[in-house]
Amino acid sequence: MSLRLGDTAPNFKAVTTIGEIDFYDYTKDSWVVLFSHPADYTPVCTTELGRTAQLKEEFDKRNVKVLAVSVDPLDKHTGWINDINETQNTEVNFPLIADEDRKVSELYDMIHPNASATATVRSVFIIGPDHTVKLTLTYPASTGRNFQEILRVIDSLQLTANYSVATPADWAHGEDVIVVPAIATEDIPAKFPKGHKVIKPYLRTTPQPNI
Repeated sequence: MSLRLGDTAPNFKAVTTIGEIDFYDYTKDSWVVLFSHPADYTPVCTTELGRTAQLKEEFDKRNVKVLAVSVDPLDKHTGWINDINETQNTEVNFPLIADEDRKVSELYDMIHPNASATATVRSVFIIGPDHTVKLTLTYPASTGRNFQEILRVIDSLQLTANYSVATPADWAHGEDVIVVPAIATEDIPAKFPKGHKVIKPYLRTTPQPNI
């Protein structure tokens, strides 16, 4: 069965480009981006892994660890990383899981027979420090992932986790956020001292609380 939002992301042990890891131990107390690639030496994924490496500081300041999954073996990963570093002007600085036995891919339902019976589809999982799945995305092979959107979603999820707010359509960092319905309007001033607006009884906004 596929993982759904709120499900516990299953633990696993895997061989990676930084050595063998236990997923829970490696990601302890961190947010996680786990994303899959159908195979090594694919053009779109080459740009994606390069972009991920370039954004290391952005992931670090959000307490996010990134892991990539491919069903190809470790020696292919090593050669591909050399190509990524050369063509994308970066240094890959996160583990690539060598999932030859497809254990991780099947655990996370990353193999969809309609797309490929053997290779992983291009899935993204954002997982919280509590090991629960917060977001899932699946892309076609032809469309490169938007990593600014992934960072935006992480910002939104972390705001919700820490401040009981939601984010409106097209929200960007620094813009007003929505007070969740569970907070009574009369309780807003104490919780959100920057002020608030009542647009409708169910639609209340406040300045982003963590800036």
